Order: sequence, then structure tokens, then C-alpha cells
Amino acid sequence: MSLLDKIIGTHSERELKRITPIVDKIESLRPAMQALTDEELRAKTDEFKRRLSEGETSDDIMPEAYAVVREAGKRVLGMEHFRVQLIGGIILHQGRIAEMRTGEGKTLVATLPSYLDALEGKGCHVVTVNDYLAKRDAEWMGKIHEFLGLTVGIVLNGMNSDERRAAYNCDITYVTNNELGFDYLRDNMAIYKEQCVLRGLNFAIIDEIDSILIDEARTPLIISGQSDKSTKLYEACDMLAKQMQRGEDVGDFSKMDALMGIEQEETGDFIVNEKDKLVNLTAQGVAKVERYFHISNLADPENLEIQHNIILALRANNLMQRDHDYIVRDDEVLIVDEFTGRVMPGRRY
Repeated sequence: MSLLDKIIGTHSERELKRITPIVDKIESLRPAMQALTDEELRAKTDEFKRRLSEGETSDDIMPEAYAVVREAGKRVLGMEHFRVQLIGGIILHQGRIAEMRTGEGKTLVATLPSYLDALEGKGCHVVTVNDYLAKRDAEWMGKIHEFLGLTVGIVLNGMNSDERRAAYNCDITYVTNNELGFDYLRDNMAIYKEQCVLRGLNFAIIDEIDSILIDEARTPLIISGQSDKSTKLYEACDMLAKQMQRGEDVGDFSKMDALMGIEQEETGDFIVNEKDKLVNLTAQGVAKVERYFHISNLADPENLEIQHNIILALRANNLMQRDHDYIVRDDEVLIVDEFTGRVMPGRRY
């Protein structure tokens, strides 16, 4: 730690000092909230909604709203938010990341900003990493919100459009990142507005943000409509892929190697990168594809579809393993989620 940090504190310490008065204000309201009956405490929700409609902001009512949720948590679950949890709730409402140790009650922390940011009536999404956590948190922490007069929904794999729409129309919706992502994509492919399930994107709280926005974000969510193209090109590419020879993996090739004129010797028709799940054609492989399809230059724009499909065929034959990356059930290929190991019906490569 530098001398300057010792004198004025680290960035985190300065930020904590800045929100300390808000935390003190929340804690000072504890006796007043304890004096309210259940009905009076529940009526605070309508009061907050009215004040927001009259021009106050969520920041204006935050200390009172958090004090209400804190008292509701104590009455409904026997769990009263500690000071560190109030700090976490303030940070989340500000749209920032709150890093908390295991056991500090992140699940309870989320009840604070989710209540506050659902009061405008535009909805709040609590995004988790799997169906189990979404269901558990909705049924467990949702009791606090329902006690205070808000509606709580949950979106799980296997739900139909009507069930999803009803869940998203609730004040607070618990959902996994995959379900939310694919519902967003499906809505953008819908022809009629009535087919959409999301009502809009207002405020989201993300659990395990490092996992969702870094680890899982490396795998894109891809969705497509039914293709009306002939499968003959797929079959032709698959036949060719089975005849092509896999080359030996090559080592890392740096920019300095390229500047020094160092060349890497390619072998076979294609190279597989197991780590990044990539397949690249070698010069020999490109020539073989051009001969097979009787074309002069695979890189020409009109040959993009052939290029795309031969790469997919090589990936399917050399990277995708049955009963690991996918399963076959009733003559249908079903994708297996690489992070959860769960089968994902309705999704396809």
C-alpha cells in the first residue's frame, strides 16, 4: 500500500465512507419500523409508489425502503439484514459490483435493491446461474416481497410462452442467464408483438457476475429459425469432412515469429484447436474443398456458404462428442449445456 493510500484510504475505503451516512440513516429507522403493524408496514409499498409517481427518485426513498425490507425480512424469515448487507444493497442499487465473502448473505442482500427498483412498476430481474438457485431464491426470498405486496415470478426451463410471459409481468422475476438470453433472442425473432414474452428491460441484479459475464459469456447464445434450404449441402460437406485428414497441432505463433519470417509447416487438410473449439483449413484442405465442389476460389463471397458449412462439418466430426456435447433422443439431437450438464430442449446448433 502506498503512502497516499495510507493517508486517504483505498478507492473501496473511500466509497464505503461515502455511503456510511446512508447506512446510518437506514439503521436509525429501525425503531420506527418495528413500531408498525404488518398492515402498516405493507402499506409502505403503496406510499413509496405514490411518492415516486409524484417526482421523488429511488435514491430519495432508498433509506426508508431498505428499512422496510429489513423489518419485513425479520418478520417473515427471521433474518434481519446486517450492516454489511445494507452496504451491499446500496452498491447494487447504484449499478455496481459488490464482492462479498461466502456466508455474508448475498441472497438476502438482493432483496433490498430488487424491492426498491421494482417499485416503479417496470419490473426487476434477479439473474442466477441455474434453475435450482432461481427456484430456491424465488420461493425463499420471494416471501419478503410478497409480504410487502409485490408479485414474484420465476422462469424455468420447460415453461411455455404463456407461463414465461406471466412470470416476466411480475414485479420481480427470478430467471437464469440462459433463459433470459434466449427469451430476448426469441422476442427479437417474433413476427407479432403478442408472441413476445418480455415486457421490457428495466433493472437486473446478477448473481455470480464473474461466471455469467466472463466465463459463460465466452459461449455465445445462438438461435435460428427453421431453415428452408436443402440439406444436400450439409450432406455433401459431411461426406467430404469424413474424407479429410486431420493435421498435427501447431504451436503458438507470435507476431515476432511472423516478422522474423518463421514459417509453420502445416500438415493434413485441417487443424483442430481443442481448447478454443476451432477448426481451420490448411492450404491443402482448401484445395481439396475447391476440387470437390468444382470452384476456383473458396474465399470468394459467393462460396461463403460452402466455406461455413465445411467448417461446421469438420467441427461436428472432430469436436462434438455424443453423450457429452449432445444426446440423441427419439431421433432428435438435443444439446447438453457444457456448464450445467443439463439437456436443453428446443435449442439446436
